[in-house]
Amino acid sequence: MTDTVEPSCGWILAAPSSNTGKTLVSAALLRLLSRDGGAVTPFKVGPDYIDPGFLSAAAGTTCRNLDPWAMNAGRLGQLLQHSKSGHFVIEGVMGLFDGAVSGDGATADLAAEFDLPVILAINTKGQGASVAALAQGFANFRGDVNVAGVIFTQVGSPRHRTLLAEACEKVGMRVIGAMGFDPSLSLKARHLGLVQAAERVDLDAMLDRAADLLARDIDLPALHDIARQPSRTDAAFPKPIQPLGQRISVAQDIAFGFCYPHVLDDWRAQGAEITFFSPLADEAPHGDADAVYLPGGYPELHAGPLAANQAFLTGLEEAGSRGAVILGECGGYMVLGQGVVDTDGQRHAMAGLLQLETTFAQRKMHLGYRQIQLPNDGPLGQAGARYRGHEFHYATIVRESGSHLFTIKDALGEGQAQTGLIAGNVMGSFIHLIDQA
Repeated sequence: MTDTVEPSCGWILAAPSSNTGKTLVSAALLRLLSRDGGAVTPFKVGPDYIDPGFLSAAAGTTCRNLDPWAMNAGRLGQLLQHSKSGHFVIEGVMGLFDGAVSGDGATADLAAEFDLPVILAINTKGQGASVAALAQGFANFRGDVNVAGVIFTQVGSPRHRTLLAEACEKVGMRVIGAMGFDPSLSLKARHLGLVQAAERVDLDAMLDRAADLLARDIDLPALHDIARQPSRTDAAFPKPIQPLGQRISVAQDIAFGFCYPHVLDDWRAQGAEITFFSPLADEAPHGDADAVYLPGGYPELHAGPLAANQAFLTGLEEAGSRGAVILGECGGYMVLGQGVVDTDGQRHAMAGLLQLETTFAQRKMHLGYRQIQLPNDGPLGQAGARYRGHEFHYATIVRESGSHLFTIKDALGEGQAQTGLIAGNVMGSFIHLIDQA
């Protein structure tokens, strides 16, 4: 699919846990490296759609996901080849050693597989010399993972920075840099994660401020010294998800932004033509499209405008009537249903192409990796085809009737269930497909 090239050098930016500021540090590092004209490629570990928006903006190029649970080594190696020159920065997911409930799929697994150095971003607020014990513990936890240095965040003062550095140096931990606290750099969050990068009018200025802050205290020679090329893998590349059609119209705006770039890359590589439309701008799928893809996102935050956008809804209906394959994932699945009830209890009529009603007035979190199998032949493949994917939403199903799209199990291979719906050429589920198994 992609010509073999000599990959560039880079680093994994990880952290002891979630919510420690690693996205901000990763974005600051990407902006800092790219502003001098150097080529730098961003990656994000795990099934995340929101952090990649910040990383893409910081680097000026598309951020792709690397998922050690859902992707095999061959796929991961192929994706790393998108970094063809310069450097790459890989932002980890959760804590360094945290993965699926099955115990695999952690950032550390990616680091070990490709012999990549890890820089640990540590929020040092409220810590002194204890930061060295934390860093040392992470460095010693797995012998196949190289924790090559640390970057301190939330540093309170020059004296605080000196105390932290001296403690780390005593245990042989290399200090790569430090960032002080700046309230203007806070990344606001909502359900499902951070507020999307595309929704921040000050995004570019914020990224520049973050890069300026990191530039004041970073050891660039040390950073480049520890950079490494990914080790090569002999693992076979899996068969990609087949295109939904030859001309695929993809919904893309702040309500439908949860789309993996590698999936679209795969479809293009298999000969499909990809075009985009905005449901929020009341645009219909392209009239010559033989397939329509509605990714996930935040349609529940825009349910009123979407329900009023007749060009969009009529376009979906017409696409279905002419036989175009229509796939909705998560938020896109809800929009294909009869209606969505928002957090205030107000119902908004949707496309009505599937027998589905969902509500956010009764919120419940659904989160986890999914092992997926097709029970019947369909647009996604033949019966028995297997995929790996992820589910993360707060919607509650009020009514769901019809033929199920998938048979699923959790990451442990337990809890088998039927999920999603398929009605002829229209289908959807709350599952985000990542790769074939």
